[in-house]
Amino acid sequence: MQALRIAARPAASLRRATANAVRTYATPVPHVEYPPSKDPQLAGYPELPYVSKQRRSPLGWDDPQMRRNFGEPLHEQEEILSMWGPDAPVVDPPRALRNFIIAVGTFAGIGILCYAVQAEMPAVRREYPFDGLQEELGGLAENKARPESQEDEE
Repeated sequence: MQALRIAARPAASLRRATANAVRTYATPVPHVEYPPSKDPQLAGYPELPYVSKQRRSPLGWDDPQMRRNFGEPLHEQEEILSMWGPDAPVVDPPRALRNFIIAVGTFAGIGILCYAVQAEMPAVRREYPFDGLQEELGGLAENKARPESQEDEE
Protein backbone atom coordinates (compact mmCIF):
# COMPACT_ATOMS: atom_id res chain seq x y z
CA MET A 1 0.00 0.00 0.00
CA GLN A 2 2.84 2.32 0.90
CA ALA A 3 4.53 1.56 -2.42
CA LEU A 4 1.32 2.36 -4.29
CA ARG A 5 1.10 5.80 -2.67
CA ILE A 6 4.71 6.57 -3.47
CA ALA A 7 4.17 5.60 -7.11
CA ALA A 8 0.95 7.66 -7.35
CA ARG A 9 2.49 10.90 -6.00
CA PRO A 10 4.80 11.61 -8.97
CA ALA A 11 2.00 10.89 -11.43
CA ALA A 12 -0.38 13.33 -9.66
CA SER A 13 2.26 16.02 -9.38
CA LEU A 14 3.16 15.49 -13.04
CA ARG A 15 -0.48 16.01 -14.04
CA ARG A 16 -0.65 19.23 -11.98
CA ALA A 17 2.64 20.46 -13.45
CA THR A 18 1.55 19.86 -17.04
CA ALA A 19 -1.85 21.43 -16.40
CA ASN A 20 -0.17 24.52 -14.92
CA ALA A 21 2.40 24.66 -17.71
CA VAL A 22 -0.29 24.64 -20.37
CA ARG A 23 -2.15 27.61 -18.89
CA THR A 24 0.48 30.30 -18.54
CA TYR A 25 0.58 33.91 -19.59
CA ALA A 26 2.97 33.21 -22.45
CA THR A 27 0.87 30.42 -23.94
CA PRO A 28 -0.85 31.65 -27.10
CA VAL A 29 -4.61 31.55 -27.10
CA PRO A 30 -6.04 29.51 -29.98
CA HIS A 31 -7.86 31.68 -32.52
CA VAL A 32 -11.51 30.74 -32.80
CA GLU A 33 -13.43 31.62 -35.96
CA TYR A 34 -16.98 32.55 -35.11
CA PRO A 35 -19.62 32.50 -37.82
CA PRO A 36 -20.65 36.00 -38.90
CA SER A 37 -23.59 37.13 -36.84
CA LYS A 38 -26.68 38.50 -38.50
CA ASP A 39 -27.29 42.21 -38.08
CA PRO A 40 -30.55 42.55 -36.11
CA GLN A 41 -31.21 46.00 -37.59
CA LEU A 42 -31.51 44.62 -41.14
CA ALA A 43 -34.66 42.67 -40.20
CA GLY A 44 -34.36 40.06 -42.94
CA TYR A 45 -32.86 42.38 -45.60
CA PRO A 46 -30.08 40.57 -47.51
CA GLU A 47 -26.53 41.22 -46.27
CA LEU A 48 -24.64 42.35 -49.36
CA PRO A 49 -20.83 42.47 -49.64
CA TYR A 50 -19.08 45.78 -48.89
CA VAL A 51 -17.71 46.38 -52.42
CA SER A 52 -17.81 49.67 -54.33
CA LYS A 53 -19.81 49.78 -57.56
CA GLN A 54 -16.70 51.27 -59.18
CA ARG A 55 -15.08 47.84 -58.93
CA ARG A 56 -17.80 46.27 -61.08
CA SER A 57 -17.48 45.67 -64.81
CA PRO A 58 -18.75 48.68 -66.81
CA LEU A 59 -20.70 46.52 -69.28
CA GLY A 60 -23.83 44.41 -68.98
CA TRP A 61 -26.03 46.44 -66.63
CA ASP A 62 -29.59 47.74 -67.05
CA ASP A 63 -28.37 51.07 -65.67
CA PRO A 64 -24.79 51.38 -66.94
CA GLN A 65 -24.14 54.70 -65.22
CA MET A 66 -24.89 53.31 -61.75
CA ARG A 67 -23.76 49.76 -62.69
CA ARG A 68 -26.84 48.00 -61.37
CA ASN A 69 -29.78 46.00 -62.66
CA PHE A 70 -33.40 46.93 -62.08
CA GLY A 71 -34.81 45.19 -59.01
CA GLU A 72 -31.35 44.59 -57.53
CA PRO A 73 -31.37 45.20 -53.76
CA LEU A 74 -29.37 48.20 -52.61
CA HIS A 75 -26.63 47.93 -50.03
CA GLU A 76 -27.42 49.48 -46.65
CA GLN A 77 -24.54 51.92 -47.28
CA GLU A 78 -25.38 52.63 -50.91
CA GLU A 79 -24.38 56.31 -50.58
CA ILE A 80 -20.76 55.30 -49.98
CA LEU A 81 -20.62 52.33 -52.35
CA SER A 82 -22.45 53.88 -55.33
CA MET A 83 -20.79 55.43 -58.37
CA TRP A 84 -21.30 58.87 -56.80
CA GLY A 85 -19.49 57.90 -53.60
CA PRO A 86 -15.80 58.47 -52.89
CA ASP A 87 -13.52 57.08 -55.56
CA ALA A 88 -12.09 53.64 -54.96
CA PRO A 89 -8.29 53.86 -54.93
CA VAL A 90 -6.64 52.65 -58.13
CA VAL A 91 -3.44 51.78 -56.28
CA ASP A 92 -3.84 50.03 -52.94
CA PRO A 93 -2.84 52.36 -50.05
CA PRO A 94 0.21 50.41 -48.75
CA ARG A 95 1.73 50.34 -52.23
CA ALA A 96 0.97 54.06 -52.73
CA LEU A 97 2.65 54.87 -49.40
CA ARG A 98 5.68 52.81 -50.40
CA ASN A 99 5.92 54.61 -53.76
CA PHE A 100 5.60 58.00 -52.03
CA ILE A 101 8.37 57.16 -49.55
CA ILE A 102 10.61 55.99 -52.41
CA ALA A 103 9.99 59.25 -54.32
CA VAL A 104 10.65 61.47 -51.27
CA GLY A 105 13.77 59.45 -50.43
CA THR A 106 15.02 59.78 -54.01
CA PHE A 107 14.58 63.58 -54.01
CA ALA A 108 16.20 63.90 -50.59
CA GLY A 109 19.07 61.65 -51.67
CA ILE A 110 19.69 63.70 -54.81
CA GLY A 111 19.64 66.91 -52.73
CA ILE A 112 22.11 65.50 -50.21
CA LEU A 113 24.32 64.21 -53.02
CA CYS A 114 24.34 67.63 -54.74
CA TYR A 115 25.20 69.33 -51.45
CA ALA A 116 28.04 66.88 -50.78
CA VAL A 117 29.50 67.07 -54.29
CA GLN A 118 29.33 70.87 -54.55
CA ALA A 119 32.84 72.32 -54.89
CA GLU A 120 34.20 74.87 -52.47
CA MET A 121 34.60 78.47 -53.58
CA PRO A 122 37.91 78.90 -55.42
CA ALA A 123 38.50 82.30 -53.78
CA VAL A 124 38.20 83.85 -50.34
CA ARG A 125 35.33 86.25 -49.77
CA ARG A 126 36.24 89.91 -49.57
CA GLU A 127 36.79 91.33 -46.14
CA TYR A 128 36.94 95.10 -45.75
CA PRO A 129 38.22 96.88 -42.65
CA PHE A 130 36.24 99.49 -40.70
CA ASP A 131 32.89 97.74 -40.73
CA GLY A 132 33.03 96.92 -44.43
CA LEU A 133 34.20 100.42 -45.48
CA GLN A 134 30.87 101.87 -44.44
CA GLU A 135 32.16 105.41 -43.97
CA GLU A 136 34.51 105.26 -46.96
CA LEU A 137 31.65 104.30 -49.31
CA GLY A 138 29.48 107.18 -48.15
CA GLY A 139 27.83 105.75 -45.03
CA LEU A 140 24.24 104.66 -44.50
CA ALA A 141 22.86 108.20 -44.68
CA GLU A 142 24.17 108.67 -48.22
CA ASN A 143 22.80 105.37 -49.52
CA LYS A 144 19.18 105.80 -48.43
CA ALA A 145 16.47 105.72 -51.06
CA ARG A 146 15.17 109.11 -52.11
CA PRO A 147 11.51 109.78 -51.39
CA GLU A 148 9.30 109.86 -54.45
CA SER A 149 7.84 113.18 -55.48
CA GLN A 150 5.62 114.47 -58.26
CA GLU A 151 8.40 116.65 -59.64
CA ASP A 152 10.70 113.69 -60.35
CA GLU A 153 8.12 112.04 -62.59
CA GLU A 154 7.69 115.06 -64.88
